[in-house]
Parts: sequence; structure tokens; C-alpha cells
Amino acid sequence: MGATGCELVCEIILAILLPPLGVCLRHGCCSVEFVICLVLTILGYIPGIIYALYAIVFLNRDSSHGDYYAPVA
Repeated sequence: MGATGCELVCEIILAILLPPLGVCLRHGCCSVEFVICLVLTILGYIPGIIYALYAIVFLNRDSSHGDYYAPVA
């Protein structure tokens, strides 16, 4: 299930203003994507924005969870 247009636009705006917050809303606050974005934002604001936009637009949050949440038959 993909994000709606409004969700995507709001996440992109948040990713420009506060990059880790946008990634946190998309992937969760305990994800590898969030930690990478947080470190990049601390090291430099622009790299944080670039990675946040990449993580929101191109990385699929459903595939990042894998089959961990799939029921076992």
C-alpha cells in the first residue's frame, strides 16, 4: 500500500525543514534509515535533506520490513 499524494507532499515538506522527522514518519524512529538521516543531518544539513528525500521518495517502507511481520503457515 503506497502513500497518498497528500501524505507524500507533507513528508517531503517535513524532510526539507527537519530531515529526520520526515524519515521518522515514513520509516519509523527505530529504523536504519532514520539513524542514517540523523547522522547526516548532524554532519551537515544539506546531506540530511538529500538522504531524507531519497528515503521518502525512493525507498519502499513495506519492503524494508521484509517478511518479518508475515504470518507463518
